[in-house]
Amino acid sequence: MKKNMVRAVAVLALSLPVSTMSAQAQALELKVADSFPAGHYLVRLMLKPWMDDVTKRTNGAVTFTYYPNQQIGKAADMLRLTQSGVVDIGYIGPSYVSDKMPLSEVAQLPGAFATSCQGTLAYWKTAREGILAKQEYAPNKIKLLLAVVLPPYQVWTVKSKVETTKDMQGLKLRTTGGAQDLTLRALNAVPVRMAAPDAYESLSRGTMDGLLFPLDSVVSYGLDKLVKHATEGVSFGSFIVAYSINQSVWDKLPDDVKKAMNEASEAITPQACAGVEKEGEVTKKQMQDEGIKFDPLPEATRTEIKDKLKGVGKEWASGLDSRGKQASAALKEFDDLLAAGGAK
Repeated sequence: MKKNMVRAVAVLALSLPVSTMSAQAQALELKVADSFPAGHYLVRLMLKPWMDDVTKRTNGAVTFTYYPNQQIGKAADMLRLTQSGVVDIGYIGPSYVSDKMPLSEVAQLPGAFATSCQGTLAYWKTAREGILAKQEYAPNKIKLLLAVVLPPYQVWTVKSKVETTKDMQGLKLRTTGGAQDLTLRALNAVPVRMAAPDAYESLSRGTMDGLLFPLDSVVSYGLDKLVKHATEGVSFGSFIVAYSINQSVWDKLPDDVKKAMNEASEAITPQACAGVEKEGEVTKKQMQDEGIKFDPLPEATRTEIKDKLKGVGKEWASGLDSRGKQASAALKEFDDLLAAGGAK
């Protein structure tokens, strides 16, 4: 009787479809963490669709456990937590670890591009297979999976609106550091470096006059309840939202899983940046209805600001070149990619 049962089980195993057995053998669950509040638009537009797509492409073999809202660590800790394996995939914003990933700020310089998709597609290429892939991601033992470069940042203020460069002088504005600090100093404003989740408290206490921030993130962090004015017409830089996987974890993945992830990443990248741009139009209308004023900068002011910011890119590159970093090369590659994509 026992022999017959064993023989039946063996026959059943051999009769199972190869794809089913493969999926069972490769089943794995990956931990994903970030600092975004629940329901953040970038999670909705980029991360969640990507995770769902990977699960679908692997026939359910790969699933994800997602930890939002700094449950595992703050934004500045995500590189370390991903490198150490506490999480498999982490939201690693290069600005939050600028000492480890200084070259990535090439996509955050002022005036480089006009739309999210222009910046995103150029950054994606250099960070996946260009200078940034070799000089930033590989040394940090992480691999880029998802990225979106946000639309050009604007100046958001609580009290007075900005109409001239003189209005910028002395304003204490939140930045992510690095290139954004250089941008504000060029305009005689005072950069206050901090992570986005901490901005509300500082702004509500009056220790800052305003922010350098992207439109939709103002709403995501509740800052639309505090700010009253926003500039229009000039790019004050940008910010990179990037999710990366521990390189060791990546290396151990089966080839079919790597293929599924890469295909899902290539598919979501243009969709995510387009979604960010479209959502921004809707959000702006809602904010205007709530009483926030969008103040187009006068032509003379735009010209003056652009002139003052012309040297920021070269200053940024020169400073890093002197530290042995390939910043000038990274800047040229990024500019070339922007031009090839029609951004310049």
